[in-house]
Amino acid sequence: MSGSAKILIVEDEPALVRGLTDTFRGHGFDVTAVRDGAAGLDAALAGRPDLILLDIMLPGLNGFEVCRAIRDEGLQMPILMLTAKGQEEDIVLGLNVGADDYITKPFKIRELIARVNAFLRRRPRRQSINRFGDCEVDLDARTLRRSSRTVSLTAKEFRLLEFFLERPGRALSRDVILDAVWGSSVFVTPRSIDRCVTTLRAKIEPDPHSPTYIHTLRDIGYRFEPGDA
Repeated sequence: MSGSAKILIVEDEPALVRGLTDTFRGHGFDVTAVRDGAAGLDAALAGRPDLILLDIMLPGLNGFEVCRAIRDEGLQMPILMLTAKGQEEDIVLGLNVGADDYITKPFKIRELIARVNAFLRRRPRRQSINRFGDCEVDLDARTLRRSSRTVSLTAKEFRLLEFFLERPGRALSRDVILDAVWGSSVFVTPRSIDRCVTTLRAKIEPDPHSPTYIHTLRDIGYRFEPGDA
């Protein structure tokens, strides 16, 4: 899947940089690696990579600042944050400033490569008809059919499902979901998201108690995995 996709690695640990660079080049990627935040931002703006692996703790600009600056420039390539194990607050902050996903150190390189390839397969594109499992969603008609039967959704359930469909495979914090689906002018709590997810799961999941599509990220939010349909 990688082909000649361009990967930018922004990481200050020399051994990890060497390992990641060698591994991704061995899988056919075009790799650029830099070791501080300012260089990472410059490389992202100048090189327009297809995907960025971005450490949080960097000399100079940290990963949050780099990510925010990239998004402020209107660039929408996937950004995967490299985080320390158990740093949920860092993960949420990274997602809130525009990161698409995270992977915790130490990580298995096969898992990282699989995550990268999944993002590259899912280049952002809006399509009216979306299918996963036995569900068919028409975003223009705002309808959901499951096994050829129409399923009724509330306005919030449909907007939440639409938000998930447009961001497959991405880790989404509750704050990001709240702003996008409910809007900043409405006073609601993260529990509103959890309740809406529960009712939506009941309508789209084969087994709502063991979700196939809407996965909970503990202390963080949710990830929608539609599979390859």
